[in-house]
Amino acid sequence: MAQNRKKKKTIAKDIALERITYLFSAAGDAYPLDPMRSNRYASLARRIGMRYRVSIPSELKRKICKKCNSFLVPGSNCRVRLSDGSIIITCLNCGAIKRYPFCRN
Repeated sequence: MAQNRKKKKTIAKDIALERITYLFSAAGDAYPLDPMRSNRYASLARRIGMRYRVSIPSELKRKICKKCNSFLVPGSNCRVRLSDGSIIITCLNCGAIKRYPFCRN
């Protein structure tokens, strides 16, 4: 019985990850037409990840502002700068700053 429950959990996590990636692609498509809808998609993806304990992939996680949960699009509502070996992403809605290190070769 425990194996069946474990199998159901893994299936639920796989489905949750698929939903998260779909919501991010839908948010990217919907942003030019309706930015508020894309913000809603991003917050839904984040809630699905928390509910099913699925970590959002890092390339998708960088597209959400941690402070205001808005979908970030460089050049439109966020600023991206490279400085001293780090990527600095500034949300233009709330002013939150995120820094990610990168190594130069």
